[in-house]
Amino acid sequence: MAEIKISSNSFADGGQIPKKHGYKNKNISPQLSFAGQMPEKARSLALIMDDPDAMKPAGKVWSHWLVWNMPTSTTQIKEGSVPPTEAVEGTTDFGSTGYGGPAPPDGEHVYIFALYALDTVLDLPAYTTKNHLENVIKPHILAKAELRGRYSPD
Repeated sequence: MAEIKISSNSFADGGQIPKKHGYKNKNISPQLSFAGQMPEKARSLALIMDDPDAMKPAGKVWSHWLVWNMPTSTTQIKEGSVPPTEAVEGTTDFGSTGYGGPAPPDGEHVYIFALYALDTVLDLPAYTTKNHLENVIKPHILAKAELRGRYSPD
């Protein structure tokens, strides 16, 4: 079975995300590397960054970054840069497209960067939200990898 991997030079898996990546600080997207064995039938990559701690009592997960239609040849997103030109960035829970860094109001939160290898290229507009994106990609996921980071407010 193919196994994809996601890592970062900005922070270790399970480690502290630097302040410069925080929404209320510089809001610079972290560097992300993609590696491993790509599934043979993969046609695109998708990335979802979210905060499952954001609204735990309500059962809501806050979305911070949505990217899809990255070519399967993509090996990284450089720190502070945008995804490849073929990619589409969706609408986060901040109400805008693009990266929205960690912004926990009440203590340390865990942030999950999930990378998906998909068997299709998606035809979705930039106003697509996380719930819709997840529903659309569910039957198309060939492989998944996760990177976790922690962030505390100033």
